[in-house]
Amino acid sequence: MLRAMINAAKSDGQIDETEQQKIIEQLGEVTPEEIDFVRGEMARPLDLDGFVRSVPQGLGPQVYLMSLLGIDLDSQAEAAYLDRLAKGLGISPASANEIHAKVGVPPLYA
Repeated sequence: MLRAMINAAKSDGQIDETEQQKIIEQLGEVTPEEIDFVRGEMARPLDLDGFVRSVPQGLGPQVYLMSLLGIDLDSQAEAAYLDRLAKGLGISPASANEIHAKVGVPPLYA
């Protein structure tokens, strides 16, 4: 789920301070190994297709939710990423919009 947030934060080409803070808040108490994992994930190039393939069956909605929580959804690049993620995970536009509504974020699809 942490990778979902990190990948979403990368979607606009950079992980800004607000996005970094959101991710760090999700960590709680961490070990040095976990911090190294997060730093490594932040430094890696975005591979959406590989990430989608790694998501276990049935966890798509949770991964989408965590991705949504990892960003501010304030750019076209982030919206395009969420669209590609939803399609890759087999999440319908209506289901994606329901997830957005649950967390008080404007819908992705009209």
